[in-house]
Amino acid sequence: MQASASTSPKAPKNKTLAAWLAFIGGQLGLHRLYLFGLGDVWAWAHPIVAALGWWGVERVRLYGQDDQLAWVLIPLLGFTLAGTALTAIYYGLMSTDKWNALHNAGVPGTKAGNTNWLTIGAVVFALLFGTISLMSSIVFSFQRYFEYQVEEARKISQ
Repeated sequence: MQASASTSPKAPKNKTLAAWLAFIGGQLGLHRLYLFGLGDVWAWAHPIVAALGWWGVERVRLYGQDDQLAWVLIPLLGFTLAGTALTAIYYGLMSTDKWNALHNAGVPGTKAGNTNWLTIGAVVFALLFGTISLMSSIVFSFQRYFEYQVEEARKISQ
C-alpha cells in the first residue's frame, strides 16, 4: 500500500537552522515560517513591527531627532532585534529531547535537534547582537524621554 501525499512523514526541523534563521532573518519571521509554516500569524507580525521601526529610523533621518513619533517607532526595531536574538538563543540552548518533542514529533530517529558548533555560533552571535540592540533601544528611549522633559521644563519656567 502506498502512502498518500497527506500521510507522508514531515521533514525534520533542524535546530541549528532555526537558530540561525531567528538570528539573521528574525525581523522577517523566517524562523517562524520554517518551524510553523505560512499560516503562522506571528511570523507575519515580525516584518510589520520591524518595518515600523525602520520607518522610525527614516523619520529621524528626514525630520531630525525632535520627531516624537520616531521615539516610539525606533525602540520597536530594537526590541524586535533583541527578541529574535533571544529566540535564537532559546532555540540553540534547547535540549535535543525537548526540541524533537516540540518540532520533530513523529519523525523517527532524527538527529535534527542535536547541538553542534554551528548552533553554539548562532547562540554566541545572537547573545552579542541581542545585547547591543536591547541596550541601545533602552538608552535611546530614556535619552529622548529625559530630553523631552528638560524641554518641557524650560517652557514652563519661561
